[in-house]
Amino acid sequence: MDELPHFSDAGRARMVDVTEKPGARRVAVASGILRMQPETLARIRAGKTAKGDVLTVADVGAVMAAKRTSDIIPMCHSLALTGVEVKFGDILEPDNSGCVGIKVVASASCVGQTGVEMEALCAASVALLTIYDMCKAIDRGMRIEYIQLEEKRGGKSGVWLRGNTER
Repeated sequence: MDELPHFSDAGRARMVDVTEKPGARRVAVASGILRMQPETLARIRAGKTAKGDVLTVADVGAVMAAKRTSDIIPMCHSLALTGVEVKFGDILEPDNSGCVGIKVVASASCVGQTGVEMEALCAASVALLTIYDMCKAIDRGMRIEYIQLEEKRGGKSGVWLRGNTER
């Protein structure tokens, strides 16, 4: 296992100094799922929720979250993002409890000295939380699942893909 660079030799938390690292194009993709009743998904897709266009608001929330990641993750570097993209897909196959879902896939990119994994993860998380917030009055039983990094590209460690055992 790699060392934990967010701790000093004395064991104190610190922000990693990336001054000497060369800048590189970096991309990260994260995803997550929000499970809900089929009627809730139908209302979201039909635009029949009291709070408006749920997915457009979730998209904006995701971008805002990616841009503000360093404000909420204590040792995260502030990055000049060059792009944030959010995609939504329906999961129509019901799970064991009869719930369907929305899958969120968020990507973040920059040219910099450190990766954008946290920005992609924050974007996916806030998109899911925004959907929950806008629909909780009609389905309090919704649940968020599987927020995870799917891939990262760039920097010294190169490419990492979920499910790839050759790292």
